[in-house]
Amino acid sequence: MEILSLKGVKKNFKKTKALTDVTLSVNSGEVLGFIGPNGAGKSTTIRVLLGVIARDGGDAKIFGKDVWKHPEEIHKRIAYVPGDVNLWPNLTGGEIIDFFMRLHGGGDQAKKDKLIQKFDFDPKKKAKSYSKGNRQKVSLIAALSTNADLYIFDEPTSGLDPLMESVFQEEVKRIKEEGKAILLSSHILSEVEKLCDRVAIIKNGKVIETGTLEDLRHLTRSTYRVETKEVANGLEELPYIHDLKQDGKTLVFQGENDKVEEILEILKPFGVHALQTTPPTLEELFIRHYEGK
Repeated sequence: MEILSLKGVKKNFKKTKALTDVTLSVNSGEVLGFIGPNGAGKSTTIRVLLGVIARDGGDAKIFGKDVWKHPEEIHKRIAYVPGDVNLWPNLTGGEIIDFFMRLHGGGDQAKKDKLIQKFDFDPKKKAKSYSKGNRQKVSLIAALSTNADLYIFDEPTSGLDPLMESVFQEEVKRIKEEGKAILLSSHILSEVEKLCDRVAIIKNGKVIETGTLEDLRHLTRSTYRVETKEVANGLEELPYIHDLKQDGKTLVFQGENDKVEEILEILKPFGVHALQTTPPTLEELFIRHYEGK
């Protein structure tokens, strides 16, 4: 079931075109990774989704309702965690979490207590004493304690140490198993690769690619490491073999994924002693998109 839908969304700030064509969707029980460098349009897209700013073109809907026309109905069913959390300095972390939960309709107190333990968080201290990581924990605990249908995370693990990042990842997997929809905007590509079912890459205000990691890998190259019985010659002249490095009978290169049969046929006469292929990581896919390769 489609929970979130953006189609051709545009947004201008005076003469600056912040969003030119953002099209993506998120379904129930799915985690969509939303990636791109600073200034690409990720946060502007999320602000449009939250109804904070109006779009200048296209359609933006959550639960089938226009995000600008029906924000109150939509916000009752979503949980949002920003990348930089500002808190009331003289309230304790526990008081702020309870306040956020009441705003959302109450939440689950037992779940809240369990999350406080898992995130190793002290709710009795005043917010003004918290580090960035602890401020982030306040927002995460409050959001994950609610029974939302859509979770929007914008750089949610900013300031957290690796142990707390793993706790967050466990919670994302849990709410996904419950059938919730999740939009995860993150610059930590290993986190996106580990958690997300699909990925949307945004560049200069436009979503340029959307798909599963396997879908995106078909568009690029895998890394080959080959040991042959005889020295292989002539591979550097082939248009579908790139970045060839050769040390005697050992070759390391990148090969286009739709040319596997041709690559194996070329190697066969030299006698293949060992062959290992590695699909590209999300980071490699991302860099190639941004380098225009």
